[in-house]
Amino acid sequence: MSFKVAFVGAGSIGFTRGLLRDLLAVPEFAHIEIAFTDIAPHNLDMVTQLCQRDIVENGLDITIQSTTDRREALRDAKYVICTFRVGGLEAFATDIDIPLKYGVDQCVGDTLSAGGIMYGQRGIAEILNVCRDIREVAAPDVLLLNYSNPMAMLTWACNTYGGVRTIGLCHGVQHGHHQIAEVYGLDKKDVDIICAGINHQTWYIKASHEGRDLTAGLLEAFEQHPEYSRTEKVRIDMLRRFGYYSTESNGHLSEYVPWYRKRPEEIVDWIDMNSWINGETGGYLRVCTEGRNWFETDFPNWMKEEPKRFVAEERSEEHGSYIIEALETGRVYRGHFNTVNRGIISNLPDDAVIEAPGYVDRNGISMPHVGALPLGPAAVCNVSISVQRLAVEAAVHGDDQLLRQAFMMDPLVGAVCNPPEIWQMVDEMLVAGEAWLPQYTDAIAAAKQRLQEGPLLPTREYTGNTRLQVKTVEEMQQDREAANRNAGEADKGKEREKIQH
Repeated sequence: MSFKVAFVGAGSIGFTRGLLRDLLAVPEFAHIEIAFTDIAPHNLDMVTQLCQRDIVENGLDITIQSTTDRREALRDAKYVICTFRVGGLEAFATDIDIPLKYGVDQCVGDTLSAGGIMYGQRGIAEILNVCRDIREVAAPDVLLLNYSNPMAMLTWACNTYGGVRTIGLCHGVQHGHHQIAEVYGLDKKDVDIICAGINHQTWYIKASHEGRDLTAGLLEAFEQHPEYSRTEKVRIDMLRRFGYYSTESNGHLSEYVPWYRKRPEEIVDWIDMNSWINGETGGYLRVCTEGRNWFETDFPNWMKEEPKRFVAEERSEEHGSYIIEALETGRVYRGHFNTVNRGIISNLPDDAVIEAPGYVDRNGISMPHVGALPLGPAAVCNVSISVQRLAVEAAVHGDDQLLRQAFMMDPLVGAVCNPPEIWQMVDEMLVAGEAWLPQYTDAIAAAKQRLQEGPLLPTREYTGNTRLQVKTVEEMQQDREAANRNAGEADKGKEREKIQH
């Protein structure tokens, strides 16, 4: 069989390469067409070289169409995989550093809180342009698989305003599933789960082994685990108080709720510094910066290493390739997908993008009715959904009043800042993001004027109580294996394309 898959934002360190391996591990896909597009020619060239070498070494006759012309890459594509980060590391740094001046301390800043909201403003502006191109040049039955964060906001915008059928994909459910199996000393394949909620705040509302309920004993199991009792303190505390385990890592989860990062002196009590993902201030920005610098320096050595093998045992747990396989071959796949609710979870809003179990076969993607979430987890999700809805509408319409209201309603921002501080922080973030926020031209001009004329509220020279310095390339060269692992961590978020207007 033959069809075309286009990767938008293909210049990632490893995620594009991994997804390509997953796709081409399917025997029936030996003759599909592959297109890569990115606005960063150098990154695109490096990734294309690596992937083309993998293809040749695996004995396949596929030539990657690699181009900075997005419309050409999208032309006639049946599947589009989106993995970009709008603004790249330059914009990402402002998402972390400006809120810190106001006391908003984030680990990741790509889903909620000040950084996630602004990241969404940049991403929605551009992904709607991608949707326009898809509508105009891609295949009529095209499916957009979105891996870019903020997952819920971008998927919401695509489905409501983009006119393109879009499913959001994340790997958080799989990772937590592994953890639940591990704390019980079981294999993941032997633990059945139902997980439902919203992206990065999805809850394991049922876990069982051979018909035996595991949910009731999860708190004790995690508290007694030698590693997770130390690295997952926020998740364990949420499990203690809400009764269910949440999908997202300790560092991610800590910035979505108002309780764990609002007092600088207490943050260290809730995190672990052995890995950025456990809560380090600006941790993901640090590893992304290190990963980019390392990849650009060490790329010749990557070309000398063993190619990836396109075999079933090397295939990852990322949903994308399995969805395409199920749609094309009819093999049934069960995963957890982000889609417009429409009653799937009865006590979350119908217009929200939820994450829930789904099945895929040749007939399409089917989302069974989940019913009501437990009241506590539903309440946590509903607060975040209100922020997401405000942020999506703000981004689509360039409405800075709605944007400010999204900041006001955000749990962590609201716990730390008063309204005048929020207004000034939004002004600063709009001005810093001017290059990537075309919908806010008038609002940015007004914000500049206010910042110039003053008077301004005092801010602090604050870099966070738990922030580590970015390693130099020379420091990373002392341990290449660790540096390569770090480059993989830098691709965990999968948004690497640097789009500028």
